[in-house]
Amino acid sequence: MNYKVGMISLGCAKNQVDAEMLLYTLKERGFQFVSDPEEADAVIVNTCGFIESAKQESIDEILELGNLKREGKIKAIVVTGCLAERYQDEITKQLYEIDAAVGIGANDKIADVVLKALAGDKVELFPDKLELPLSGGRVQSTPPYTAYLKVAEGCDNCCTYCAIPLIRGRFRSRTMENVLEEARELAAKGVKELNVIAQDTTRYGEDLYGTPQLAKLLKELCKIDGFRWIRVLYCYPDRVTDELIDVMASEDKIVKYIDLPLQHCNGEILRRMNRRGNRDTLTTLLQKIKEKMPDVVLRSTFITGFPGETEEQFEELAEFANDIRFQRLGCFAYSQEEDTSAALMPDQIDEEIKQERADIIMDNQQTIMAEYCESLLGTDIEVLCEGFDRIAECFYGRSYADAPEVDGCVFFTCGEKKPKAGDFVRVHIDDYLGCDPVGVMIDE
Repeated sequence: MNYKVGMISLGCAKNQVDAEMLLYTLKERGFQFVSDPEEADAVIVNTCGFIESAKQESIDEILELGNLKREGKIKAIVVTGCLAERYQDEITKQLYEIDAAVGIGANDKIADVVLKALAGDKVELFPDKLELPLSGGRVQSTPPYTAYLKVAEGCDNCCTYCAIPLIRGRFRSRTMENVLEEARELAAKGVKELNVIAQDTTRYGEDLYGTPQLAKLLKELCKIDGFRWIRVLYCYPDRVTDELIDVMASEDKIVKYIDLPLQHCNGEILRRMNRRGNRDTLTTLLQKIKEKMPDVVLRSTFITGFPGETEEQFEELAEFANDIRFQRLGCFAYSQEEDTSAALMPDQIDEEIKQERADIIMDNQQTIMAEYCESLLGTDIEVLCEGFDRIAECFYGRSYADAPEVDGCVFFTCGEKKPKAGDFVRVHIDDYLGCDPVGVMIDE
């Protein structure tokens, strides 16, 4: 058997880890991988189904592959991931291009599914989502110096706007021994930046050990030789404890960067989102983080236009964003997702108003990010080199302030000594372009 398989993975980093495990399963069965779908016998689309725009991106990819199939360039289209799991009763009926649709609980059966699809069988396989393997071999799709470490699956927070618990199931942690074993393997392979992820990283271990164990896990990860940066993403604000803040502040390997998807600051909106807190409690938490880590980079996401959001409540959110001055912020217009309780709430807001409010937040954020870049002028920062930009004719990389995929980068020139991708270098910042610092590498 010499079948060639292509993989298109969409959505979040957690889905990317699933894709890497799918690739490993296929590799073990003798499949070859190709990056160009036109060279593949079968193409797997590991879909996202979180919000409307993500669903549309997945559908567009499937339709494009359908064109290649009609042209005879590929034989089979296999759809996995959140879109398939969420719409298992209708996905193949509405997208007839699909040869196989499988839920996340069937990820370990992907090789057999692809073989059946290539043999001409129509496959629909949706076992219990809790059968999704939490760990296993991976074919790393990120550059060799950086990797994601998924410590848990699913979510129990049940925010009223979010379909993730419906799609991915209840929160399930991996054992600490299992997580640490994989982390050691990644370090041994040359990973220097470890990005710790889950739907809610701050809940890690609560289901297994009775109390959240993220702080303990981070201390153990810091003991592993090889990692230079350890980054924590997807922290739920209610579970950011003093212990966690102290560990992040005291451990040199943990970058002073915290990702807190707050979604809003108004107490009534948060209550209807099935989240806790208000502007005062969130401000107190963020001030505590800043006091313990003065150089911390705060990242968050907001939702505008949640059902019933008044102009005054939106203005409170805009003022909050302006007061806190998050260095990294994304703002999204509320997406009315079927099968969520928020979708049935009264006072749904017009799409134009939702988007207009998001645009106001993001327009102001551009100014805040520019101010952050200005604060770096004249300073020397550590940068993880990622390559050479032929258009800009200079090197680029990321500082501790830049998570992979979601944030910006640092552009820099150098003298005769040329860095390689994966090298940590010092860069003197003397300018910025848009929201990206620009500088000169310092020879050491």
